[in-house]
Amino acid sequence: MLLLSTSSLKWYWIHRICSFIKKSNYDWLDLYMDATEFDLWDLDYLKEIKNHYNINILSITACWEWLNKAKVNIILDIAKELKVEVVTFSPPHTTDKDKTWFTKYLQEVKNDFDFVISVQNVESKYIFFIIPKYKNMPLVDIKKITWYTSLDVANINNESSIDIIKAIWLLWNSLKNIYLSDKKLDKYWLLPWKEKSGISNLPIESFLMQLKSNSYNWFITIKVEPSELWVWNEEMILKNLDKIKNYYTKYYLNFK
Repeated sequence: MLLLSTSSLKWYWIHRICSFIKKSNYDWLDLYMDATEFDLWDLDYLKEIKNHYNINILSITACWEWLNKAKVNIILDIAKELKVEVVTFSPPHTTDKDKTWFTKYLQEVKNDFDFVISVQNVESKYIFFIIPKYKNMPLVDIKKITWYTSLDVANINNESSIDIIKAIWLLWNSLKNIYLSDKKLDKYWLLPWKEKSGISNLPIESFLMQLKSNSYNWFITIKVEPSELWVWNEEMILKNLDKIKNYYTKYYLNFK
């Protein structure tokens, strides 16, 4: 099931994003709950937009700094009212004052809802070269919080012993959402065909084919930088969204 993350069009308001999605024949949305996108925290407004455009919001992602128990509860309440299926958090930032929402609270409430609470992998980055940017949470350990996981392909260091293919096997039974994009060196969340050759920098084609071969049946969410979609040009936005869907269809849906 192919979703589009609102972060891919984050310079637009949610009603405009929904308009693009309907024009491009996408039916499912991942709501990226950015702390500065105030319209995304208004439940009545979200319900109105959802009903107006007849779009299913199946996933909510909340992966940013300075989360706390109060904000987590708001997100979980919104998820419940919108009837989403997966809510994804990431390990807290090292500088966050309150980390108990992650280390304790998510474990306490993980079975209280009809949706899955998932934990996403984070990039291996350091502050002053020695302090992990995020709470130390290796890929194999993110299952320990709620059991369920989400995989952001761009956050996998392909030069390490774990590439994106190995990552899916480490998380397989727990995987509920995969954020799909490409990357090259220090450039993250690129379209998969960025190079002139039309070949991804990461083995994304093989990755998608393996998912299909092994009957992965949860979410694949397109998450790219807005500039990758040419967000300043509506025609290019729709063209790129169509290319993404065709790419997904070729290497996943139609692969046998």
